[in-house]
Amino acid sequence: MEEGSKWWYRYLVETIEVADVPAWDVFSVDCPSRQVFDRIGERWTGLVLLALEPGTQRFSELRRRIEGITQKMLTQTLRALERDGIVTRRVYATVPVTVEYTLTPLGRGLCAAVAVLRGWAYAHIGEITTARADYDEAAAERSS
Repeated sequence: MEEGSKWWYRYLVETIEVADVPAWDVFSVDCPSRQVFDRIGERWTGLVLLALEPGTQRFSELRRRIEGITQKMLTQTLRALERDGIVTRRVYATVPVTVEYTLTPLGRGLCAAVAVLRGWAYAHIGEITTARADYDEAAAERSS
């Protein structure tokens, strides 16, 4: 693509509203799309989404699957995802009560994006580990 074409394409993408969708600006403090970034950026959200990727899971299954998460944090994360329409919650009147969680179509779309991030992390963790070790070694030399 020629340089002028790239500029024109970027201009169109950044200035034209598509199908009555407003041009959001995630860098603006007032932009509602920031709420999505906040949700995704929470510590356990991505792991809960990926744990639900294969299908419906009971609360106890999720808790066992996601090592290190507390019952309180799993509950809070699932409630927030349910509120955002990312997961659905189904309660069965059993003793004890059985609760199942499933990704909604919206949640499956978000999960697909998180799965791409997981793939990137798997592919580049070696490079990141090396970069951290190099940085720490250089920082130790500077402070000596």
